[in-house]
Amino acid sequence: MSAYESPPSAASVAKGAGISVAILAFSAFLIVTTEFLIVGLLPNLARDLNISISAAGQLVTLFAFTVMVFGPPLTAALSHLDRKKLFISILLIFAAANALAAVSSNFWILAVARVVPALALPVFWGTASETAGQLAGPARAGQAISRVYLGISAAMLLGIPLGTVVSNAIGWRGAFWLLAGMSLIMAVAMLAYMPSVVRSAKVDFLKQARIFKEAYFLSNVLLSIVVFSAMFIAYTYLADILERVVGVAQENVGWWLMAFGAIGLVGNWIGGKAVDKSPIKATVLFLLLLAIGMAAIVPLAHAGLLFCAALGLWGIANTALYPVSQVRVMSSVSHSQALAGTTNVSAANAGIGIGAVVGGMTIPSLGVEFLGYVAAAVAVLALAVVPVVRHLAPR
Repeated sequence: MSAYESPPSAASVAKGAGISVAILAFSAFLIVTTEFLIVGLLPNLARDLNISISAAGQLVTLFAFTVMVFGPPLTAALSHLDRKKLFISILLIFAAANALAAVSSNFWILAVARVVPALALPVFWGTASETAGQLAGPARAGQAISRVYLGISAAMLLGIPLGTVVSNAIGWRGAFWLLAGMSLIMAVAMLAYMPSVVRSAKVDFLKQARIFKEAYFLSNVLLSIVVFSAMFIAYTYLADILERVVGVAQENVGWWLMAFGAIGLVGNWIGGKAVDKSPIKATVLFLLLLAIGMAAIVPLAHAGLLFCAALGLWGIANTALYPVSQVRVMSSVSHSQALAGTTNVSAANAGIGIGAVVGGMTIPSLGVEFLGYVAAAVAVLALAVVPVVRHLAPR
């Protein structure tokens, strides 16, 4: 900068950070949509490749388990790299993988097209959260991370419905081509607009893995597993609850699910505000709201607006807990935050799996109407873990 140039104003710096976080958020939307979109594509995909729907469904399981198992070591190995170049590379990987999926002629080629981006997804998830916080600064880190999670929440909300609509309109191959093209566009946008951020010093995995010896970090990871288990015991089967308990017509269930996710986006914004003040207090607040909302579903099933209010409360708390959990786990360590963030993603996937299993066991043993109560009980269990987490916090 020459003597005649003035330094950039705080407003211009904030604007630049805002654009970068928006690019990260939309990239997160594309990346997570790649994971969830396929659920809506399965029927057409299975018919076209002449495989059973059960075999096609294994592509969903394959993606989730790859994320869960390989996320932490890959993030530890790659988190020291230049973040801008790393993100561009990940988007290019997704563009190429989605293009490969679009031209797949059999199950095994499609499986490769799913495994490769699944390896990259947790690296993006963990490092994007940390990078958004760095770009925004300490005072706005939680809000910036919540914006990245807004993209993730939108993908979880829209991924399956979009998959169904797009598949019917342009075919499942067209859907993958669309994702490939948009991933390529976001890579170019990131190249053009995202500034470089301070690189993390390279630390070998064993040194980064020291966080797994820290009781405070491990207790936060355990809390995330219980939190996500509580969330997905009932959420996994929300469509069944709406249809069989509330009496929503089958053709209208999708719209109710869309509304649930839409109101949840409000929770994402509220969660970003609350977590900046205290991650652990925000966790307690939204767990309480989650428990109340889920427990109230059946008693208020035919209460009209009161039922909608309970469902909305559940949706807000459910979505808020995504960024709240991520910030809470990342802030529990003083180093290796990218690894901590990706470990929370693995914990979330573990909780999602546990929740789905517990919910699946509840339906035949107690009935679908008990899902909300069981989920609320696990949310209370998560609240019981909070004092342990607080006790282990470094003084």
